[in-house]
Amino acid sequence: MHKHHSALGLASPSIIPVTAVDGAIDIAKRTPVQPVTLIRPHAAARAARFFVEKFPGRSMYAVKANPSPELIATLYANGITHFDVASIAEVRLVARTVPGATLCFMHPVKAEEAIAEAYFTHGVRVFSLDSLEELEKIVRATKNASDLTLCVRLRVSSEHSKLSLASKFGVAAHEAKPLLFAARQAADALGICFHVGSQAMTPEAYAEAMERVRLAIVEAAVTVDVIDVGGGFPSSYPGMEPPPLERYFETIHRAFESLPVSYSAELWAEPGRALCAEYSSLVVRVEKRRGNELYINDGAYGALFDAAHIGWRFPVTLLREPQSTVRDHPFSFYGPTCDDLDHMVGPFLLPADVQAGDYIEIGMLGAYGAAMRTAFNGFGSDETIVTTDEPMVSLYADIEPKVANNVVTL
Repeated sequence: MHKHHSALGLASPSIIPVTAVDGAIDIAKRTPVQPVTLIRPHAAARAARFFVEKFPGRSMYAVKANPSPELIATLYANGITHFDVASIAEVRLVARTVPGATLCFMHPVKAEEAIAEAYFTHGVRVFSLDSLEELEKIVRATKNASDLTLCVRLRVSSEHSKLSLASKFGVAAHEAKPLLFAARQAADALGICFHVGSQAMTPEAYAEAMERVRLAIVEAAVTVDVIDVGGGFPSSYPGMEPPPLERYFETIHRAFESLPVSYSAELWAEPGRALCAEYSSLVVRVEKRRGNELYINDGAYGALFDAAHIGWRFPVTLLREPQSTVRDHPFSFYGPTCDDLDHMVGPFLLPADVQAGDYIEIGMLGAYGAAMRTAFNGFGSDETIVTTDEPMVSLYADIEPKVANNVVTL
């Protein structure tokens, strides 16, 4: 696999924290009018080191989960040197942000122009595909290159995950033979990849997917050099507390060891959520209370897309000194826009005496929260501040990060 050497493309959004604080309560004391994003580089660094040290293969960050340049730089400085990019804009972003990184273009359906730019301008050599048409496109766009790593994406079940990724991409295992055979002829290294869905709640999701991989390899009778288990590694949310990540790694390693692959085959993964969920949280203000409904100044068109559209629950805490001693009560949220869809059902458990003017921290928004923001109806905020406190929930709190000397401090 080759590194890219130059960067072209669109300007990326830049987050420039103006200061650092000890915790969210410090933000509440400032009584900000707009939402404030808190970022925790130390949490992202810790998650990166965890995957680098404990996953039994190579971990590459799925950029779509959070494309913040500062986050990408922090992950790279802490050992994540490979990045799963899904568009030419992501290729350019990572190339510009960390020029030494290795980029893997893992979207199975790409524009021919994007493939050509990725290959010739940015040195991308790893491409995913799930059809003969895409294979032909890659070969054509790279001018019959002889140094490609081609990863055929298999369709696997998402039944163990909170968000399915089973219907849009992937070739069925029993139909993969001709594609694997053709890709083997075109590739310097042949891979098989899959995605069990987002927030996989049991390691068995990977065990079952690897069995489909085994069947596909046996049927096609080809030499496979890379097994990429994709993403799906979970974080912890209210009502969605997963087993320890080490159990996922152990299950994947056992399944990988039993596959009929090349003696030198590599094992890859594409964590997104698990690397960045703990990176950021959001401080919002309550503008109105109506019974069990709180009107806050961020919502479905801001960082709370998942809370509104798929019913995702996030940890919340009331930022008040002294702390409320009133028993928690279930609330739903309305965002600031004029749209009825700007509604987060929850329930979100907060002290029953919460009222207009109070501030709330909403945690675990590092994954997809920042990535899904819009400025619909004129609402939103770009204020981002570094905080040194711990995330509201963590799978890595007991892991001491081994921070590299060249960590980018924000």
